[in-house]
Amino acid sequence: MPRTAAKSIDRFEFESALLRDDITPIAGVDEAGRGPLAGPVAAAAVIFPAEWIRDGLPAELKGLNDSKQLTEAQRERFFTVVTENRAIHHGIAIVEADVIDATNILQATHCAMNAALAQLSPVPAHVLVDGTRVKTMRFPQTPLVKGDSRSYSIAAASVLAKVTRDRLMQHYADEFPLYGFAKHKGYGTPAHLAAIARHGPCPIHRRSFAPFKSPQSQLR
Repeated sequence: MPRTAAKSIDRFEFESALLRDDITPIAGVDEAGRGPLAGPVAAAAVIFPAEWIRDGLPAELKGLNDSKQLTEAQRERFFTVVTENRAIHHGIAIVEADVIDATNILQATHCAMNAALAQLSPVPAHVLVDGTRVKTMRFPQTPLVKGDSRSYSIAAASVLAKVTRDRLMQHYADEFPLYGFAKHKGYGTPAHLAAIARHGPCPIHRRSFAPFKSPQSQLR
């Protein structure tokens, strides 16, 4: 039997549907760093021009995708394009480990998302959210599971959040050289867990996370 062509993904599908209903501007929002044992959670929000939603991304953004599917060099390149192009509106926010411990990672993530959105001008008429609904968000929203691979707006936000957090973890690697933050970015790798066992936690470790506390303490 003849092979059928693979269906291409329209990563402006959700933005286009909103635009047809005259809902604009449309922001995508995403986070980076929910899972690590150390460091902040970062979030970003991005608004692309309506004409790009209608006509497609410019050449310099060709290949934009979920940040986890990109190399570090690709993420850095897209970060520069998104943050320096005046046609694109963006906001970036972080919430540090002490705030994560004082609340919980879900609330801290939503706080970072809302702070990133608050930086946008113009104010978005609708927000595409990676993952589940954000109850504290004051804008109309559409939650999209795996949205960073389904929406260019969310993908761009994922790149900004990821690069921002990675750069911060590189800074912390210089400040706290015993833990190897430049390599694992705070995630619970065997090398990181061994460093914690050897040296104990440093100021940017999340004390509410295992192995410092039981996993149940994260579900407040």
